[in-house]
Amino acid sequence: MKETKMNTPRVVHSQSSVPVSRRQFLKGGGCGMAAIAAGLSFPSLFLNRTRAATGQNPNEFIRLGFIGVGNQGMNNLRAFMKNAVAVCDVDKGHLAVAKRRVEETNNRPCADFTHYQKLLEDKSIDGVVVSTPDHWHALPAIHACQAGKDVYCEKPMALFIAEGQALVKAVRRYKRVFQTGSQQRSDRKFLKGCEYVRSGRIGPVHSVEVGLPGVNWPKGETTGGPQADVPAELDYDLWLGPAPWRPYHKNRVHYLFRFFWDYSGGQMTNWGAHHLDIAQWGLGMDDSGPVEIEPVGETVFHSDRVYETPQKFEVRYRYANGSVINCSSGSGKYRGGTLFKGGKGTLFVTRGAVESEPEEILDEPLGANDVRLYSSTDHHQNWLDCIKTRRDPICSVEIGHRSATICHLGNIAVRSGKKIQWDPQKEVVVGDAELASQISRAYRKPWTLPRLEP
Repeated sequence: MKETKMNTPRVVHSQSSVPVSRRQFLKGGGCGMAAIAAGLSFPSLFLNRTRAATGQNPNEFIRLGFIGVGNQGMNNLRAFMKNAVAVCDVDKGHLAVAKRRVEETNNRPCADFTHYQKLLEDKSIDGVVVSTPDHWHALPAIHACQAGKDVYCEKPMALFIAEGQALVKAVRRYKRVFQTGSQQRSDRKFLKGCEYVRSGRIGPVHSVEVGLPGVNWPKGETTGGPQADVPAELDYDLWLGPAPWRPYHKNRVHYLFRFFWDYSGGQMTNWGAHHLDIAQWGLGMDDSGPVEIEPVGETVFHSDRVYETPQKFEVRYRYANGSVINCSSGSGKYRGGTLFKGGKGTLFVTRGAVESEPEEILDEPLGANDVRLYSSTDHHQNWLDCIKTRRDPICSVEIGHRSATICHLGNIAVRSGKKIQWDPQKEVVVGDAELASQISRAYRKPWTLPRLEP
């Protein structure tokens, strides 16, 4: 996209020093603010009024707030730096670093918040970037939709399937522009691979192999020992949010949160949300999913249960058309990435490589009648462009939800050791009430998941 001159953003004031109790946060029906609670009945009070969002001026500056600025949050902040006007984090150390970087880079003040609901109250902010731990993806994203903000949300976009279903409803009800952070969709190699597969260059696809890494837990680190004091800079109660209460341990927060079921789903929802997403894209299943999911082979957990998610597992997904995805983690059985296997050959794609067997499959350019998929060369810019046009980005809320769903179903199969029958149209487990109950979870009180109609 050609760069255009931007208007100077209106800078909002910092409110990180304003204490907000959990009771105050949830006052007004679970959304966290009386103002947003009012917005549930009168959403026009909070609808984005910038000319960028209405399409009246495509060059209008888009003001972004960032919820979660550690690890991937900092990567996203750097990508959107020129649009940053506010940052938010429950860790004041992360917050201070992010605020300083924005102000030094942009040479203007940056607002800082420790409570995301205070950031959402600022009507000058057009969109938010949610890069929190997985258990804090869906709820801030839903509240942002209710507050009239467009949303870029990291993958997996929900901790469990029912959260994803609620987020899809929120995005569509409040007419928001939502991008899931599955950035491989904006990589030319993944686009080429999926277009060649969808155009039949390897023949009908009968199976897909998805290779995921094992758990990258730091050697020698544990989660045992006496209960440690919560660091002064961390609001641990707010970090937990809707997750169950657990004693604080430094190895359960920040990056390592992903290996505990309360907050994430291990490498299945970490790397699986990338490579299984590409499998869905190549199979043409963005609006559907598998009908049968079963664990196969050996599932291995840490012998001392230092962390909870498996070190090694394999899951088989079967689709209604007969296609099968075999997904393995930690075994080295499959090469890291996505391998499509068809009647005329194979096509493998991963970060930095797209390969075929025989090699000449990729040598012949696609023709006029071949399949062409949504093309984006910059995942972050694609979202900004779509905020102005009001079209769906390359990884819309429905796509992100479907890709997260197959990850969650795989984890349910691995944890239960049972085969799952799944109805991808109704999005329900068939024939097993106990398994069906696992697509949802209870929130720690007083947090609640909003119930929305489509």
